[in-house]
Amino acid sequence: MAKAKTRFQCSECGSVQSKWVGQCPDCQAWNTLSESRQPAPSEGRGRLGYAGSGARGVVSLASVVDTPDERRSTGLAELDRVLGGGLVSGSVVLIGGDPGIGKSTLLLQALAHIRASGPCLYVTGEESLQQIAMRSRRLGLDAGALDCQTETSVEQILATIAERSPGLVVIDSIQTLFSEQVASAPGSVTQVRECAAALVRYAKQHQCTMLLVGHVTKDGALAGPRVLEHMVDAVLYFESDSGSRYRVVRSVKNRFGTVNELGLFAMTGTGLKPVSNPSAIFLSGVESTSGSVVTVIREGTRPLLLELQALVDTSHLANPRRVALGLDHNRLAMLLAVLHRHAGISMSDQDVFINVVGGIRLSETSCDLPVALAVMSSFRDRPLPQRQVCFGEVGLGGEIRPVYNGEERLKEAQTHGFSRVLLPAANAPRQVPEGMEVVAVKTLGEALERAFD
Repeated sequence: MAKAKTRFQCSECGSVQSKWVGQCPDCQAWNTLSESRQPAPSEGRGRLGYAGSGARGVVSLASVVDTPDERRSTGLAELDRVLGGGLVSGSVVLIGGDPGIGKSTLLLQALAHIRASGPCLYVTGEESLQQIAMRSRRLGLDAGALDCQTETSVEQILATIAERSPGLVVIDSIQTLFSEQVASAPGSVTQVRECAAALVRYAKQHQCTMLLVGHVTKDGALAGPRVLEHMVDAVLYFESDSGSRYRVVRSVKNRFGTVNELGLFAMTGTGLKPVSNPSAIFLSGVESTSGSVVTVIREGTRPLLLELQALVDTSHLANPRRVALGLDHNRLAMLLAVLHRHAGISMSDQDVFINVVGGIRLSETSCDLPVALAVMSSFRDRPLPQRQVCFGEVGLGGEIRPVYNGEERLKEAQTHGFSRVLLPAANAPRQVPEGMEVVAVKTLGEALERAFD
């Protein structure tokens, strides 16, 4: 009779080793291998571990009938935007975030709204039923209409789901579940993978929508094996600055919508409230001071106005500091090198600090020109025009390169009352919007001259 085998699995990359080693040979991470026992193969299964493996499941795509892409609204406009319009039947969504940021509050509010259109189930493995009831009353929700269960066994959860047949199931959280068929502790790599696989398999077979809450590590990444993010249909990150009342939901994977979509919420005493106009929030209190510049970014399908702040000060250190909050540190170093090479401005004896107001993380290259202008404004102690907005990519040759969706960025700036825009020459519109001055530049030197007019 076959015996169960002991193996060691990496919690970072999921690779399996036959013996324990200090460093994973695949991802080079240290002290990430944990012991697990592989159950003996069952009788009647094929070589790959699936009963009746063969070609009987092969079908032609032409014979597959298209089903309408029906979406159910969560009652929260910003969450629907991030999801691509709402929840799709049979989809599995993974939501991660720091402890106490509001994941359970958000899902409880969405569950209360969807409950009106069909049965739903809230499964918690971290909180008691009394805690869930207290939160629902504080949020002003109808506690009598919410079905809740406290359970950590995935077999018991699936049995309850099969009995009640809910259209939406919330699992809070996936790291607390365990399978009786796996001989390892809850939260381990094997348990998280097997429990998630069982839930995903049921969701696909029965067209049941599932929302999974995931823990995050100290680095902000989702805890558990990386394969967890591959199995689900959408991955959302719940982010916030410490002490801020605003919460940001960001989509990094979505099989039913666009990625890098962003939704903004405000935390209040009665729950999370969607912010329909994030640009007005991020621009509140903007004044004409040195080192401050307004730019237009694009998050998913929506343009967004943000303020960038720079502070340049004389350094008393051998190696001047380069600090970038909300921006890639290497990007800042590159822009300072371009300023030195093509504008003749050296900051080798200056500390440079960059901050993105509102806690937004910038990844697109359209912020190159605003960062360079903010640094020059602080270095010269000369404010930029108050109603000016700018965007553009800076190349290593000092040229200003175009960015995508330039016309939509112009419309967003015009909507919020900006009368002057500094942009790449290739993004210059054929018809200038009424009441706006468009300044098209080709090089960084030309941009520095025209920006302070």
